Amino acid sequence: MGKGLYQHLICRIHDAGDKVFIASEVGDYLYSDIDENAAKIQQVMMGVGVSKGSRVLVQVNKSPEAVMLYLACLRMGAIFVPLNTGYKQDEVEYFYGNAEPDLCVCEQETKDRFTCAKTVMAIDDLWQMARQQSGDVEITDLDGDDIAAILYTSGTTGRSKGAMLSNDNLRSNVEVLSEYWQWSEDDVLLHILPIFHVHGLFVALHCALWTTNTVIFHNGYNPDNVIADLPKSTVMMGVPTHYVRLLENEKFGRDVCKNMRLFLSGSAPLLTETFHEFEKVSGIKILERYGMTEAGMITSNPYDGDRVAGTVGFPLPDVDARLGNIKDGKGVLEIKGPNVFKGYWRMPEKTAEEFTDDGYFITGDISIMDDEGRVSIVGRAKDLIITGGLNVYPKEIESLIDDMDGVKESAVIGVSHPDFGEGVTAIVVPDGSVEISEDIIINDTSEKLASFKVPKRIYIVDELPRNTMGKVQKNALREEYAKIYGKEK
Repeated sequence: MGKGLYQHLICRIHDAGDKVFIASEVGDYLYSDIDENAAKIQQVMMGVGVSKGSRVLVQVNKSPEAVMLYLACLRMGAIFVPLNTGYKQDEVEYFYGNAEPDLCVCEQETKDRFTCAKTVMAIDDLWQMARQQSGDVEITDLDGDDIAAILYTSGTTGRSKGAMLSNDNLRSNVEVLSEYWQWSEDDVLLHILPIFHVHGLFVALHCALWTTNTVIFHNGYNPDNVIADLPKSTVMMGVPTHYVRLLENEKFGRDVCKNMRLFLSGSAPLLTETFHEFEKVSGIKILERYGMTEAGMITSNPYDGDRVAGTVGFPLPDVDARLGNIKDGKGVLEIKGPNVFKGYWRMPEKTAEEFTDDGYFITGDISIMDDEGRVSIVGRAKDLIITGGLNVYPKEIESLIDDMDGVKESAVIGVSHPDFGEGVTAIVVPDGSVEISEDIIINDTSEKLASFKVPKRIYIVDELPRNTMGKVQKNALREEYAKIYGKEK
């Protein structure tokens, strides 16, 4: 039998002793605190019926206690199911119905989103109960193939899919990344990302835990606060928006970056001009990499070697990548490796559709690969918008708008945006039955969707462009509305 990720981590954690793990505004947590706290939370969860294989649905704000909750799930073999904190009740109810968790953990003020749940607990209450426990409970024996987490990634039909990630999926990725990016125990990670998705949790925190780094924990992104902590840090991971914001701040420059060895960017394409401007101002080339929910990190520009603007580098060690359906030198990136997920939760047919007959996962990202194997992502085969590093699938928003009184049909597209990468934009055709307006649509979608999915602009038009087969031509819409956010800051 193999070992779970926690069993691999705990050996390293024990060796770190009283070194600070998380440094936050509300206090510090030592590496020597981790296992005891995780065990105490495990005891509380066991008391409400959570066991190995149980799903624990979590929608909480970023905090050290949230990290301990995740580690407690790893420790006992419960399946961690994090949700974006922006999801509203309708969205939460779908996730609950699909995951069928034994426990939901949320904030005190959002418990009303979980009226569907049989067992719901505020994280503050969970933590208070944990502090009263003995912590005398064993680490559950796990196999590397056991599911550690389910992360939901929206589908083009609007129904979210739960990507099942095993202990070995997560372990293989952190082993490779810690070596590829040359992490050492002396690194200090400036952590500015949310911890409900791959980037902030499975990449940033896992790498820090693997090499027992101190993590400076920021709850939210404030450029002034980041600049204040950069001189104490050596590594930062962010999305392109974070780096654009730093460049806009007059306090940012080489002096605050003097101890930094690595800036990483992902979750959305980094503009070439941002890459070059950042190097000019900071003296450091951003290292861009590429990953996704279903596989963690897939490619990376090298740590030593050329970091080329506009590319996402080479397939990581143990990742086999190729292009499928090649046309004019471009194809859909297909991958195979120990990091690739086990499939979609309770969706075997959808899982089968996403893999080739010889076992490669079809990413849906249109790419080019040069003779050296360096990859550039040039488009998406799937109808996906990436805004502020978060994925938005237009079908979900279109379905909601189309159901509104006064709407005949709609098309939702991503349009280039200087801050968010892409701005969610809706083009709506009214049916004339009742008045429809931009304010009405935004107000209605705001009540039912996470804020990052709500369209930033609504355009009311007489008809949508179609081809001879009647299909809406979204490329034409993207061209027509390409410059609408050009002057926004």
